[in-house]
Amino acid sequence: MVGILAVQGAFIEHAHCLEQLSQDYVLLRKKSDIPQNLERLILPGGESTVQRKLLHELDLFSVLKNKILEDMPVFGTCAGLILLAEQIAEESTNGFQSLPVLVRRNAYGRQLGSFSEEGTVGEFSGFPMRFIRAPYIEKILHPDVQILNLTENHITAVKYKNQMGTAFHPELTDDLRIHKLFLAL
Repeated sequence: MVGILAVQGAFIEHAHCLEQLSQDYVLLRKKSDIPQNLERLILPGGESTVQRKLLHELDLFSVLKNKILEDMPVFGTCAGLILLAEQIAEESTNGFQSLPVLVRRNAYGRQLGSFSEEGTVGEFSGFPMRFIRAPYIEKILHPDVQILNLTENHITAVKYKNQMGTAFHPELTDDLRIHKLFLAL
């Protein structure tokens, strides 16, 4: 069963992707929504500060962090990448701190700085990428982190053990290859 954090952000778009792949999922809005058979987690795009606050207020943070640290596969897009990052540039507050990268929030600028691009993500060529107030990864903090994409000379997709993070929104495209990769972890 895949859990999708559904406290804020683009969670329904991830649900639609999983439906197209005939994958069962549950929307996680509070601690009691977490099923015993939770095997994977998606952290959607949105506003990372709000999501982090709600994760704590709704008593979801500790349970999900423990599952991530036990190597449950997790996929973070945009704000989800920020929540996973070990460090956030120029900020003292952090999320799960499980992905050994340094991330810069809103690195491509404000909403008007949003853009689309096509590129190679891992083995996937011609992948459509949607960047919306996107972060990027400034620094890799562990040699086992695999860089999956560079956009404008910035790291925008990585994989580390059972964790994947993208600065862009694959859920806002019709391309399901990254979701399939996540489900294969």
